[in-house]
Amino acid sequence: MKYNSQDDLQARGEPAIHQAEFVRVGAQQSATSTFNAAVDAYDDSALSVSDYFARTAVENLNIRKFARGGSLTVTTRQIDTVIVGGGQAGLAMSYYLRQQGREHVVLDRAPNVANAWRNERWDSFMLVTPNFQVRMPGAEYQGNDPYGFMSLAEVVKYFDDYVKRFGLPVLCGVEVYSVEKSRKGYLVRTKEGNYDAENVVIATGLYQFPKIPKFGEAIPAGILQIHSMQYRNPSLLPAGAVLVVGTGQSGAQIAQELYQSGRKVYLSVGGAGRVPRRYRGRDINDWFTRLGLFDTKVEELKSPRDKFASHPQISGKNGGQSLNLHQFARDGVVLLGRVREARDGKLMLAPDLIETLAKVDQFEADALKRIDEYIARTGLKAPVESVPQLHDGYEQVQIPELDLKASGISTVIWATGYSFDFSLVKLPVLDRDGYPTQKRGVTAYEGLYFLGMPWLHKRKSGILFGVGDDAAYLAERIAARETLPSRCA
Repeated sequence: MKYNSQDDLQARGEPAIHQAEFVRVGAQQSATSTFNAAVDAYDDSALSVSDYFARTAVENLNIRKFARGGSLTVTTRQIDTVIVGGGQAGLAMSYYLRQQGREHVVLDRAPNVANAWRNERWDSFMLVTPNFQVRMPGAEYQGNDPYGFMSLAEVVKYFDDYVKRFGLPVLCGVEVYSVEKSRKGYLVRTKEGNYDAENVVIATGLYQFPKIPKFGEAIPAGILQIHSMQYRNPSLLPAGAVLVVGTGQSGAQIAQELYQSGRKVYLSVGGAGRVPRRYRGRDINDWFTRLGLFDTKVEELKSPRDKFASHPQISGKNGGQSLNLHQFARDGVVLLGRVREARDGKLMLAPDLIETLAKVDQFEADALKRIDEYIARTGLKAPVESVPQLHDGYEQVQIPELDLKASGISTVIWATGYSFDFSLVKLPVLDRDGYPTQKRGVTAYEGLYFLGMPWLHKRKSGILFGVGDDAAYLAERIAARETLPSRCA
């Protein structure tokens, strides 16, 4: 099927996208070819333009090793833009570059897109953000349940459909080894070959590697230790009590599921705050949106390290529910202070449980006060509501150490967050925390960008509610450069 003009495309109802594409010549050379010639190479099958690009973006832009005389040679592909990371940030970036008709590729080391959602969540996982905040560009939620919550399967399907719908050129199973400055742009080295790119967008996010304390090595070998990303459901754990370390969103939700399944649960309490799922007739995220909290800019933070703070305890399970550590204590969960050390089969605990619980309670009180003040200031009609004040956690005896065997603990789940490592970028673009030095994703090196991190620009930069805004901004910056002759019109 040939397309001879823009009019032909419009007659078929196809989007006005690339009219040229890089193709391989032999094993090493690359040259440009028109869309018509490329389609002829596919036996003149009736491919639509969208189908063509969904197919050839993966096939023609892939860097292949080839054998000659028993040796392997790696080619280098010239390309406009490389996006490193196939999660929500990388896909959002790809969407906008696709709309521009800009040649690019998305590289991800995982076997599938959205790997963290697909393979690093527990079975009963639900989004904690309501559907109205699911706003990937071009696929903003339009359903009839804006205050509902997506299940894990629905989230995975959402991203799979997203890639197919927009024909995004994603290559999975390709690990990027390094990004280095080259004469004309950046050399991107991967296990499948190299790319010489005018632009590079690092969209791997902050949640890259599970963070487990070094002293965990001192815990007896007979006790199973896993990170929260490896937890799936209670039935897969060995019989016995479970210690969950950390009370951010993952730790609190996993602890709740475990004790509600009948497990004895010990819970080491961290510093994450708490908010009710709903208050005065609205979802808490609705109130926070109205208050402008999601649009708070990174410059407004009191300390640069505040961008690493945990999200408050909340859940999207069962239509959305509140989580309260005092309720956990009432239901039989043993609350503990922060775990400091492990030795001789025991965990040493900080005497900070009461202090930490007080901070968690105050976090909720401060949040509700802001909502009440907003309602009063704007004259908005909202029902009066008082949130239950529980104190059960304060009644628990603080213990200085926990004997794992005597407590019957067979599993330790580390809900202790993630670490990040951007050392693949071989340029001085990181601050003393290892966080990229940039302004809304734009670095001091022209053509090098970061995307998808919490507080990249605003509070919402790292979530589905806001990643598209930053991706659009970077796409505009890339378009403004207009320096690569091979860019398709």
